[in-house]
Amino acid sequence: MSKVICAHAVSVDGYISGRTPVGQEEFGRGLGDAPMLFDWYFHGDTASEVFDGFKLSERSAEFFDTQAARVGAIIAGRTTYEHSSHFGGGSPHPTAPLFVLSHRPLPEDSAAQTLVTSIEDAVAQARAAAGGKDVGLMGGGAVTAALNAGLVDEVILHQVPILLGEGRPFFQTLPDHVSLRLVDAIPAPGVTHLHYEVIR
Repeated sequence: MSKVICAHAVSVDGYISGRTPVGQEEFGRGLGDAPMLFDWYFHGDTASEVFDGFKLSERSAEFFDTQAARVGAIIAGRTTYEHSSHFGGGSPHPTAPLFVLSHRPLPEDSAAQTLVTSIEDAVAQARAAAGGKDVGLMGGGAVTAALNAGLVDEVILHQVPILLGEGRPFFQTLPDHVSLRLVDAIPAPGVTHLHYEVIR
């Protein structure tokens, strides 16, 4: 069965955006005042083979492309969807359809986007659409809901060496602890890729 994985760039203290919200027109993805969390996507000399426009370090490109190629469908929470300008009616992944976790109708009618109202239904539908590949999770709310439901298999943190002190945390409140096993830790320029398996 395909795995459910979540991956995100985070500060050392666990934030995915800065303390000061910045308009979408400025950074496009609701990054607040912390766009440096994503510098490693663009400050290298190796082009991604999966995402056009990404130029990473050689070590980051190898790890990032390997993980991105595993994904056959994406689930995103509503906040991520809104902060990402609805992904332009498409998906954040070049080949994977998007499932949006929300109770409100989507503003755009797109064949690449499907509205789902529960994390269990989202994972089931995404798995069916993934064609044997894995399901990627985007957004702290979606990730937390999936962790609470025991549906996450792997967690990947692209940890950037900065302490933001405040902002939007990646992980929200969990009813109990979640144990992880470190699979790999890959240091690269401007980021360390931490790959964990969820222990059940």
